[in-house]
Amino acid sequence: MSADDWLADTRHTYDADAAGYADVVRDILGGRHPHLNAALGLFADQVLAEGGGAVADIGCGPGHVTAHLHGLGVDAFGIDLSPEMIAVARSDHPGPRFEVGSMTDLDVPAASVAGLIAWWSLIHIPDGAMATVLGQFHRVLRPGGLLQVGFHVGDPSPAMDSDDPTVHGHRRRPERMADWLRDAGFTVESQWEFNMATDRPGAILFARRTGT
Repeated sequence: MSADDWLADTRHTYDADAAGYADVVRDILGGRHPHLNAALGLFADQVLAEGGGAVADIGCGPGHVTAHLHGLGVDAFGIDLSPEMIAVARSDHPGPRFEVGSMTDLDVPAASVAGLIAWWSLIHIPDGAMATVLGQFHRVLRPGGLLQVGFHVGDPSPAMDSDDPTVHGHRRRPERMADWLRDAGFTVESQWEFNMATDRPGAILFARRTGT
């Protein structure tokens, strides 16, 4: 499958259910998952302690994470492939800036953001495109900039949790994701795993851009 194919399929799927997806995730940061709030709080604290600056939420969906970071005092903006998701984000969260864009080719200047977060938005990226995406993350982050990625944990699977057979959702092992990050020029600083006894285990990796 070409990049154009899987990007188009992913865009179509999320465009078709933007409002429904927003309903599912709208309250996910309302206290039911304190570990998620803690991860975002730590990320925000680090960005602000290191001088602040813009933070890109890549694959922001309906904007709930972007808005949460914004509420913590971070200059967060969101980018998503789906125009319908961006429309929902702008309607639900009028404070932050939201833009349509692809993480395979970010329309963001080099070394211009202090932090970048990708929460469960890498799950639709094929293995063969991961180097391109993480290369884009490295390009737009300033030296020493912070990166946080969240994803489903498990053995590689060609399809997961989707009613649309054309859209693949990948489970990955944290050590594999960490290797990809190191190959892209990041230093992995911390790894959190949670819900490991359920059928929806997840992980969050904290990393930092190395190099100049």
